[in-house]
Amino acid sequence: MAHDVPSRRLRSPTTEAPAARYALMALALLFLALFLLLPLAAVFIEAFRKGTGEFIAALGEPDTLAAIRLTLIVAGISVPLNLVFGVAAAWAIAKFEFKGKAFLTTLIDLPFSVSPVISGLVYVLLFGAGSALGPWLKSHGIEVLFAVPGIVLATIFVTFPFVARELIPLMQEQGNGDEEAALSLGATGWQTFRYVTLPNIKWGLLYGVLLCNARAMGEFGAVSVVSGHIRGLTNTMPLHVEILYNEYNFVAAFAVASLLAGLALVTLVVKTLLELRYGADIAAGRKH
Repeated sequence: MAHDVPSRRLRSPTTEAPAARYALMALALLFLALFLLLPLAAVFIEAFRKGTGEFIAALGEPDTLAAIRLTLIVAGISVPLNLVFGVAAAWAIAKFEFKGKAFLTTLIDLPFSVSPVISGLVYVLLFGAGSALGPWLKSHGIEVLFAVPGIVLATIFVTFPFVARELIPLMQEQGNGDEEAALSLGATGWQTFRYVTLPNIKWGLLYGVLLCNARAMGEFGAVSVVSGHIRGLTNTMPLHVEILYNEYNFVAAFAVASLLAGLALVTLVVKTLLELRYGADIAAGRKH
């Protein structure tokens, strides 16, 4: 005798009831509103609390302009260097087999597991007055700590995984087929990179550069250790925000903070657009 088939449709074990889905969505939205959207809105509200005139005047202060200029300089140096390193590291790891490959991959992830403050202290140990290099460099007129070079080095350390980490899985998924075909047709190594590899990784590269730039401009911990907090000289925007806030100059502090928050929002928008347009190619490592 045939078994009776239940009239109601069997529910997939991975499908939650509507009430559970709505509850989880509401909880996620509440969490985002409390810990992300409200603080972000508060930054802009406080920045414009005394009007647009005070906001513009706060950004026009010489020390603020110096902090903005230094932040742009540091990002302008560290991001291109990390771009070159990221492409080279990803190329080596994804395209070649060699001893120490796993160790190199682990080193690239090191800044993700080390506190930025610790990375700043490493440079103090390397270039401080009690180190072997510090006095020698100072005797030759080279200032590293409490100067722009130290800030750049600390920023490079905390940001160098971003480009490489975006490109490594992308290039591994793509394999070596396109490059081998180009080489077999007589292309040089540079031509292969320029006309084959670079077009294949351009969106992943842009994505990594975007994240690297956002972190470089917003870095606080490592830069705080090596900068010396010299007002108008070695203060980046995050450090300048701290100084203004400690001086109870809240409007100016939130005005500068709103620039960093604006950068974060722009980064988020561009990141979302890239994911919507090219997200599947970036995630799966396929050529668009």
